[in-house]
Amino acid sequence: MSQQQQPQAASASPMPEGVTDPNYHPEPGRLGNLTVMQLHTLEKLKKELKEEGHFVEERMDDAMLLRFLRARKFDLAKAKEMLLAAEKWRKEFGVDDIVKNFDFKEKAEVDKYYPQYYHKNDKDGRPVYVERLGKLDIKALYAATTQERQLQRLVFEYEKFLSDRLPACARAAGHPVETSCTILDLGGVSLSNFYRVKDYVSQASSIGQDRYPETMGKFYIINAPWAFSAVWAIIKPWLDEVTVKKINILGSGYKDELLKQIPKESLPREFGGECECPGGCSLSDAGPWNPVK
Repeated sequence: MSQQQQPQAASASPMPEGVTDPNYHPEPGRLGNLTVMQLHTLEKLKKELKEEGHFVEERMDDAMLLRFLRARKFDLAKAKEMLLAAEKWRKEFGVDDIVKNFDFKEKAEVDKYYPQYYHKNDKDGRPVYVERLGKLDIKALYAATTQERQLQRLVFEYEKFLSDRLPACARAAGHPVETSCTILDLGGVSLSNFYRVKDYVSQASSIGQDRYPETMGKFYIINAPWAFSAVWAIIKPWLDEVTVKKINILGSGYKDELLKQIPKESLPREFGGECECPGGCSLSDAGPWNPVK
């Protein structure tokens, strides 16, 4: 029990398994940095879910339950309500079926008109996610796919993010990785195009916040045009205040900011980095989850 005397024993929960990075210090509310009250709330949530038959062993590990608890500031009733609503949505949306059977055959075609992709890591080990709204060609996009399939793809990628990408990034970093680093490129975006896709963006934001909470780490909006304030006025109310605080809005002079967070060899050349994947970064799915042979 002498371990209890060491300074790091301020946390009521032990460090998560697999930590090899000696400099890793978990943020508050995460495994390895929980107060007695937070740990108690986590155990109570788990106990109630099990007693009521809602606990799903393969998905509901402590890290996942803590994401919902943090999203609701460790208010047990609110976190449980959010989690059960997400479980109900999973059944209605057919998430398990999407994970097993979804095949986005039109990926290469859609990539031409609305690139959305994961690509390597930032300096904290997070997977980098890129979305190029400025490249959006609505007519061509919806000739290649549908809004419903776009949302199914989004969910498929979220699930893969949790089951494959984050664990692979954690192994590579030597510490838990629970969030993404997003680059939303608005270069060339037109307001008329945005208005036509705002239903999709609204639904996508809601799925992210309500069903996969606490997965956003860093968020950069780059090439924000002068008219962006009108778009931001629409988007901002969809987001909670914690999310809004994580968003950095940058104009065309974004390169230095991105390179502070993302190594140049991981950042695609079009954003000021040095990466040029064969066949293009947007279709490479390069990262620790997909080692290049």
